[in-house]
Amino acid sequence: MLSARHETGLVLFPAFDWAIEATHPEREERLLYTRDQICEEGLLDLEGVREYRPEPVSVADVQRVHFCPSGVETVAGESHRIAAGGALRLARAWHAGDIERGFCAINNEAIMIEALRQQHDIRRVAIIDTDCHHGDGTQDIYWHDPDVLFISIHQDGRTLYPGTGFMDEQGGPNAVGTTVNIPLPPRTSDAGYLEIVRDTVLPILEDFEPELVINSAGQDNHFADPLTDMDFSARGYAELTRLLAPDLAVLEGGYSIESALPYINMGILLAMTGLESDHVVEPYRRPSGGVQPEEITEAVRRIGTRTRAVWAKREQRQAQLHAVSDECAQRTREIYYDTIDAFEQQHEAVRLCRHCGGALRIATRIGDGPQTLAVHVPLYACDDCRRAALRWFEQAPDEGFAAAFLQDRPADRYLIR
Repeated sequence: MLSARHETGLVLFPAFDWAIEATHPEREERLLYTRDQICEEGLLDLEGVREYRPEPVSVADVQRVHFCPSGVETVAGESHRIAAGGALRLARAWHAGDIERGFCAINNEAIMIEALRQQHDIRRVAIIDTDCHHGDGTQDIYWHDPDVLFISIHQDGRTLYPGTGFMDEQGGPNAVGTTVNIPLPPRTSDAGYLEIVRDTVLPILEDFEPELVINSAGQDNHFADPLTDMDFSARGYAELTRLLAPDLAVLEGGYSIESALPYINMGILLAMTGLESDHVVEPYRRPSGGVQPEEITEAVRRIGTRTRAVWAKREQRQAQLHAVSDECAQRTREIYYDTIDAFEQQHEAVRLCRHCGGALRIATRIGDGPQTLAVHVPLYACDDCRRAALRWFEQAPDEGFAAAFLQDRPADRYLIR
């Protein structure tokens, strides 16, 4: 009987109440087609492949990662919490040694990561985001965390939403270099993606020495995807997964739900189990025939060279940022939320620190609403940073904030005043 070379766990949970509209790619069938393909090929019958059922994450699990002024329940419904719970279910199975690898057809890596770090003494984590869109949300969450390496390989933000993810976005002053953005030109094919992984991503991973490697396995780089302009194939995804050898892979984007996703997911799952994927073939041929234009090859190589140079100078860059007299580094941002047609103004200050990620405070206001303060104490905070964060939180009413929220990660508590 054919068996997996690596004990592999799988969670496939179609979000039962998530459908933008009947014909939109974000609908239940997005994962049902994948499940049908996997079952048809008999992958769930392989010895060494186990399917797990998710359980909802708790409110506390969400609050380790997100500030939710209106309450977790207002922004994360039951299906969202079950989706995050699927990732966490596999992560716990991996930590317990029940599986060597896990493949989640859902999102919510940060909730999964922070639960593991809080409960199982895992410190250094690497996230490789291969979704075609820049992983701006994950980048924001780990911008100030020197113990989490975030690498995003994506279509150049000048050509695709959200318009971010450029090479000068390298992390906050206490975590310079642990954010690595690799924007690739449109029409990058298997050759370009795999060259970047082999020559640039793998050496960076080796330098960082993570305890846990996660692939945010977005699948919208596929040549048939209707929203993007890349030229990746299902076999390319399988080889990328084999090279990265992630402990856990979590599905993100991917909107060619019939002609691409089932075959990509099958290729990724085969790679996770350690089996060959040479016979995975999409139903349609790509117009390019898989031949990458020479100018794209040259551009990819320039990007790789520059990325490696930026990584090599990260400590020098951090020393330059710390050679200032101010106690805190500050930045101001404006964020637009299309779901409520409103802008949020954020003023962020992080304490410069050579020992931890630094105490973080964010003064925020949506539109003309009241000003709120969010304070974050990093998981491995030094005593000085923890004292500074608690002082900010206690002084919030005196500074005119309508409300204040505290993520105290060392104490694993979430406070509101």
